[in-house]
Amino acid sequence: MSRPLKAGIIGTGFIGGVHARAARQAGAHLAGVVSSTPERSRVAADALGADRAFTSPEDLIGDDDIDVVHICTPNHLHAPLAIRALAAGKHVICEKPLALSAAEAARLVAAAEDAGRVAAVPFVYRYYPLVREARERLHSGKAGPLRLMHGSYLQDWMLREDDDNWRVDAALGGASRAFADIGSHWCDLAQFMARQRIVRVSARKLVAHPERRRGEGAASFTNGSGAAGIPTSVDTEDAMFVHFETGDGVLGSVTISQVSPGRKNRLWIELDAGEESLVFNQEEPETLWCGRRESATILWRDPAQLSSAGGRMTALPAGHPEGYASCFDAFVRDTYAAIATGDTPEGLPTFADGLAAASITDAVLASADSEQWTEVDQHTPHAT
Repeated sequence: MSRPLKAGIIGTGFIGGVHARAARQAGAHLAGVVSSTPERSRVAADALGADRAFTSPEDLIGDDDIDVVHICTPNHLHAPLAIRALAAGKHVICEKPLALSAAEAARLVAAAEDAGRVAAVPFVYRYYPLVREARERLHSGKAGPLRLMHGSYLQDWMLREDDDNWRVDAALGGASRAFADIGSHWCDLAQFMARQRIVRVSARKLVAHPERRRGEGAASFTNGSGAAGIPTSVDTEDAMFVHFETGDGVLGSVTISQVSPGRKNRLWIELDAGEESLVFNQEEPETLWCGRRESATILWRDPAQLSSAGGRMTALPAGHPEGYASCFDAFVRDTYAAIATGDTPEGLPTFADGLAAASITDAVLASADSEQWTEVDQHTPHAT
């Protein structure tokens, strides 16, 4: 494509702004945005520097000037908007969870294949250089055979009963809240780093507040917004504990929580192999802990010391911290490269990965309800 890609963004909350910045960083032109109301669309277009404010998602998708659609809406709109965009011949970046069920996600994978369009999901933690480094150490055999995976993803933004968000409502966010929202990130990262797929789960869930005070029109990440609201029953979980097994027999466990006081975005993962354990903490992304029986060392994000896999993700010299925004930029850059060239960069998370995450979520919910080990439906080969 000789001209810059023209991007349209549906949904202009926090994450919509992140998408807009990353699109520009990748060289795209922000052709238009649409929000929940025409007034909000106009405000967002001014704030984000878009060419125009569309009056509806359908108008944006139907515009011949838009090449790629970024879907950043509440969860229940992901699948219908993605289906419409693919049918209109657009490339799509859709926020996770890709859909409210694995069956719905499978239809999206098929629609993307039928349309021949690039369709990606921002599992952006894959783009930390030291995540790629750990993956390479496991894949090369340097760390030995993998035996265990364990960790947690902890937040506190839903700690109190008057902490409100649209995700609490299953009609908008889906039957799973904490696990679908952040557990999907942890599981995608674990599968990506290990190059293995989770096939069985045993889960238990916690609903810390069976009732929450719901504020009117709660937006993302609003604390105390429901203080004056009406007590409303809650079905979606605040925390989930999961044991799992991979197809190669690796055992694992993960704790997912949005009610852990003091924890803001602590994604922590350890992979224990025959010769070496590897630990990555998203809140300290410049280091990888590497443990052996003789000693433990800290590997810093230094391009001179990393493998080619880790080095490809490194944009700045050592000592200049790279974080979440850099990962998002790299993800969008890879997606746009796939659109431009027709070749998928190694590690790009696609709709197939979104389906894999949705399949795990379905199994986790079923296991928590039945209190039994549950098989993860293998709808499609996992993209690694």
